[in-house]
Amino acid sequence: MNQFISLALSSGVPLDTIILVLILPIIVTMIAFFRQVIGIKAFGIYTPAIITFAFLATSQIKYGITIFITVIFVGTITRFLLKQVRLLYLPRVAIMITVVGFSILALLIIGGIYDRTGLASVSIFPILIMITLVEKFVAVQIEKGGRAAVILALETLAISVIGYYIASWGILIGFVLRFPWISLLTIPINIFLGKWTGLRISEYFRFRQIIKPR
Repeated sequence: MNQFISLALSSGVPLDTIILVLILPIIVTMIAFFRQVIGIKAFGIYTPAIITFAFLATSQIKYGITIFITVIFVGTITRFLLKQVRLLYLPRVAIMITVVGFSILALLIIGGIYDRTGLASVSIFPILIMITLVEKFVAVQIEKGGRAAVILALETLAISVIGYYIASWGILIGFVLRFPWISLLTIPINIFLGKWTGLRISEYFRFRQIIKPR
């Protein structure tokens, strides 16, 4: 193991924390690549990154995905019902978070009843992260409409799932523990992405009729 990692461990820094800090630059660079080159927008860069780590905090990714979908579904239904009542933004979001929170609690109880112990024992950390997704989802619904919000939510889910498998890849974890400075190579990669001026891959499909050679 690298001397820097050994020093961090001997100083009392948990190994899981070291791994997450070293993997984080790779995850956010992957998200930037998806945004700049492929054209998958998602909910910015922070949201899919934090949901990726929320998935890592669940015992199995299927439980993380279940909670994510529940949050989006219940949030959408609750917002539709609250549209009938004229409320200011913050009180409305507070009500939605409350409803989503109780829905997640019900989901955990159902998981326990049906012996899905992995679901019933999910810690508060990933649950809180998923619930905070409601505010981002509502903001996009108000600004761009329900369809756009659902598409962004699905894109966020897809990127987060990919990020989960990257962050839990044993070979990569062993590599960054042996060569921790490799994470700094994401800086020049992001400089390159920041200067990207070409069409995104999704735009080639979107404008294929225009750019098709005649």
